[in-house]
This record gives sequence, C-alpha cells and structure tokens, in this order.
Amino acid sequence: MEFINPFKLCSGLKFLGYFMILLVLAIVAVSYDAVVVLTWGPKLLMGGFRSFLAFSIIILFHVLLLLLSWSYFMVVLEDPGSVPANWVLASEAENMEAGNSSLPEHGPTGDASYSSLDGAGRRSTAYCRQCQNGKPPRCHHCSVCQRCVLKMDHHCIWVVNCVGARNYKFFLLFLLYTFLETTMDTLVLLPSFINFFDEAKSHSGSPANLVILFLAFVLNLAFALSLLCFVVMHASLLMSNTTSIEVHEKRRAVQWKYDLGKKKNFEQVFGTKAALWFFPLFSKEDLEKIPALRGLEFPIRTGMES
Repeated sequence: MEFINPFKLCSGLKFLGYFMILLVLAIVAVSYDAVVVLTWGPKLLMGGFRSFLAFSIIILFHVLLLLLSWSYFMVVLEDPGSVPANWVLASEAENMEAGNSSLPEHGPTGDASYSSLDGAGRRSTAYCRQCQNGKPPRCHHCSVCQRCVLKMDHHCIWVVNCVGARNYKFFLLFLLYTFLETTMDTLVLLPSFINFFDEAKSHSGSPANLVILFLAFVLNLAFALSLLCFVVMHASLLMSNTTSIEVHEKRRAVQWKYDLGKKKNFEQVFGTKAALWFFPLFSKEDLEKIPALRGLEFPIRTGMES
C-alpha cells in the first residue's frame, strides 16, 4: 500500500499565490484611483503651493510605484537558485579527485544515502532524498516548489516563489518600497479620510468615490503597519547574515559562523556597487566576485573554518 506524502499537497498553494498577484494589482489600482485620480490630480490646476504639493506627491507616488513594481516582478520571475545536478561542494570535489573521499553509497533501492564521505567515513555534504542530489550550505527543500532552494529564506505566497540567494535583494527592495508607498498613501489620504464622515452624512460626495477613498486609506494603513514589522525583522536578519529558517540554528550557536560584520553582511546580499543598491539589479563584477550571490558557497568568519 502506498502512503500519500502530505508535503506534496503543499504544491497546491501555488494556485493561491496566483490569486495573491491579482490581489496586489487590485490594491495598486484602488490606491492609484484614490491618490492620483480623486485626491491630488484635481489639485494640479489650483495654482500656487497646492499645485506644487500635488505635483510633488504624484511624482513621488509614481517613482515609488515604479520601483515597487520592478522589484515585485523581479522576485516573481527570478529563480531563487537551484542546485546543479550531481552537485558536490568544491572543497570536497578536490578531495575526491585526490582520492580522499569515496563515491556516494547506494541503498537497496538505488537512492544515494551520502553525497560524499570524509576521511573518517562521516557524511560531509548534506543530501536531499527528495531531489536525490547534494545540498549546498544553507540550502533547504521547499515543499511548495518541490525542489531545493539555495540559501532559502522562505516561500512567499505573495510572489508565488521562494525567496533565496538570487532574489533575496529583490524581495527586500519590494518590502521597502511597498512600505514607503503605503505609508505615503496613508498620509496623503488622511485629510480625505477625515472628511469622509462629514461627506457621508451630508451626501455631498459620490458614494463610489467615498468607498474608494475609505477602502484605499484602510488598506494602505493596514499594510504599512504590518510591513513595518517585516522591514525591521528582515533588516535585523540582513545585518546578521541570517535567513528566516536559520534563526533557531543561530540561537543555539555561540557565534554565528556566517556573521562577517554589518558591512560585509550587507554586501553579501546587495553587492558592493552602491549605485545599484536601490535597484533590483546586480553588477556582473559582483556576481563573479561574491560567491554568496550565486548561492553555492558562503564565506565564514575567521577562526570558524573547521
């Protein structure tokens, strides 16, 4: 009798993720209508300071929306990092070539039980039985994507993708720009929200417009407050070079081996080119010189190599 693997059912969450993309687009549409079309667009023709303020708010709104959308679709479309077939850690591959490691052992079913062995016969490279492949450091198997993801942070249902080594920067920028956009929308819609109750009582405004203004303010306020927590949490993880999955492992360690100092930790995710820090892009030089951006090997702090 074959048993059903409950983790395979998690792959059904992908369909919910596609609904979340539509929800994101709907929230953007409602916010755009409330901020640009209903509230600040008409004030462009008033002249004087009000026109200047309206122009500044609309420009800032569009800049943040552009950066937010760019970062969002980069997270959705970018592969977080897959393990190459028959992968073995580079240092162990050298040992195998020198005859210091044996080939993977196989059980009665043909599944490899070890990817490589050190001189004492211990497993030195982790092995994923679901993928039947080696697991690089900081790599984890995603039950939703049904594959191993390099430096996996979490599977995000909002982007229908895993967040890993190769798109974590894009995810952080998406969080930041969404927080800034929703915070700005909340502030610029606050006067309209205060007037909402007077207009509703006097029936002086269009019911449809009043609903849009009310809904946009409440949604943006809710997202701004919730995203603040996520921004603070991921900023802390970034500065300590930790993923969400590694938090408990880090607590058990006296010193976190991947903590290279705040500056180096930041560069492990955002690269060294300051001009590209605020955009969902990497320079070719950073991709070549920073192994962490490729997700297969990671530098560790001095004195913890063993």
